[in-house]
Amino acid sequence: LSRSMNEMKRLEEMSNMFQSSGIRCQPPDPKSQTEGNEDSQGKEQPWEMVMDKKHFKLWRRPITGTQLYQYRVFGTYTDVTPRQFFNVQLDTEYRKKWDALVIKLEVIERDVVSGSEVLHWVTHFPYPMYSRDYVYVRRYSVDRENNMMVLVSRAVEHPSVPESPEFVRVRSYESQMVIRPHKSFDENGFDYLLTYSDNPQTVFPRYCVSWMVSSGMPDFLEKLHMATLKAKNMEIKVKDYISAKPLEMSSEAKATAQPSERKNEGSCSPARIEYA
Repeated sequence: LSRSMNEMKRLEEMSNMFQSSGIRCQPPDPKSQTEGNEDSQGKEQPWEMVMDKKHFKLWRRPITGTQLYQYRVFGTYTDVTPRQFFNVQLDTEYRKKWDALVIKLEVIERDVVSGSEVLHWVTHFPYPMYSRDYVYVRRYSVDRENNMMVLVSRAVEHPSVPESPEFVRVRSYESQMVIRPHKSFDENGFDYLLTYSDNPQTVFPRYCVSWMVSSGMPDFLEKLHMATLKAKNMEIKVKDYISAKPLEMSSEAKATAQPSERKNEGSCSPARIEYA
């Protein structure tokens, strides 16, 4: 979470520095898996600009040792609040209504203390590919002192969701979204930084997969934006995750969490749930 916030700050500083000069700024390189292990894996590949618009910039870079890419988006919205945008991402019930690609989206387990959730997500893929399913843990943090919100997700295994012959299981998936309000959580305007990678298990060449992701990511983000606008204008009720605190849950939420705690005893440890 801290690393994601630091990357957001660095990218904002670079963007502001080069904005007037017209120079294309490179996104900051995260100190991630290769840190301290450069001798065995070599340096990470540089970021390549894929899309450069005024309020939307998309980069990609090869993931060392694979045929896959990691993607990074830096964007801005000015007509919705950070709180609305953040909550719409987290509200699984509302997403079933605005995302036509969702076949199934359920919270499998929830950790009362950390607020981490394990989800099962089944989504349509373009024809002729089979639908994909993801089992992943997500965790979010609201840093009021630094005026930031962070949502991180990562694929995990869970005994309640064995692999199904109906879908292709995606076992490698990571996503980090950082939101930085221009003013406050409840005033229109914010920047966001999204870093994303997954292995969709396709037989298509890397350039085909890259094209699908590069075109699909802006489309998804705009759907998310439009869903946020719709919720705002039509006053659709969306759960407020920013105000909700894991230790101050309602009796209904506690009742939901109790079976998950019992499930942990013989299956998935709390340590795994907290790791995102």
